[in-house]
Amino acid sequence: MGSKNKLKRFKENETFGNVIQPNREEITNGTFSLKGKWNEFFGNDNPLVLELGCGKGEYTVGMAKQNKNKNFIGIDIKGARFWRGAKTAIEENMSNVAFLRTQIELIDGLFAADEVSEIWITFPDPQIKYKRTKHRLTNEVFLEKYKLILKDDGVVNLKTDSEFMHGYTLGLLHGKGLEVLYANHDVYKNEGSPKEVLEIQTFYEKQYLEKGKPITYIKFRIR
Repeated sequence: MGSKNKLKRFKENETFGNVIQPNREEITNGTFSLKGKWNEFFGNDNPLVLELGCGKGEYTVGMAKQNKNKNFIGIDIKGARFWRGAKTAIEENMSNVAFLRTQIELIDGLFAADEVSEIWITFPDPQIKYKRTKHRLTNEVFLEKYKLILKDDGVVNLKTDSEFMHGYTLGLLHGKGLEVLYANHDVYKNEGSPKEVLEIQTFYEKQYLEKGKPITYIKFRIR
C-alpha cells in the first residue's frame, strides 16, 4: 500500500464515528474516558467481544453480522488496515461494531474488570523465536491481562494456521491448569468447531487453505 493511500485512510478514519484512537498517555495514566463505559458508547448492555490484531477487520465485521445482540471491537495498531472493516460497518449501518487503534499490551488500560465477555485472537504472528516470546498474544503476561478484563465465565478463542502457536498455547494452558473448552488441530477436517470458526474466513486464511495448511482452534477460560 502506497504512503498516499495510507495517509488517505488515516484521515478518513478520523471522520469515522466507529473508530477510536486514544493516545498512549491517556491509556497509561488512567484518563481514557471509555474504560468501563463501553456500554454507553454502544448504547446498550449487550456482551462485549474483542478481536485482537484484527487486521482488515473481516472477522470483527463477520461476527457482528452473525451476532447482532453483541457488540464487537477490533483492535490493531495499524489503522490503514482496519479502515476497510470500519468503512464496511458504516456503509452497512452496523451499530454493533467499533475499531480501536492501539497496542494490545495496553488492553487492561482500555477495559475495566469484568467488562469483556469474549476475546478472539485470529491468525496472530506466532513469534517463533524464543526472544520474541514476550510478544506472543497467549503468553502468561497477556493471559493475566485478559483475565483482568474478562467476566468470570468469559472465554478466549485462538484461531491460527501456526501449529507452533497452537501447541505452545495448549501446553501453557495445561501447565497452568486452565480450562480448555475445545481444541481442534484441523477445523475443516474434524467435526465440532463452532460456526463462526468455519463460516468466517479472512483473506489470509483463504490463502492458507489454498496451500493446504491446516487451521487450528482453541477455546479456553482463564480463571
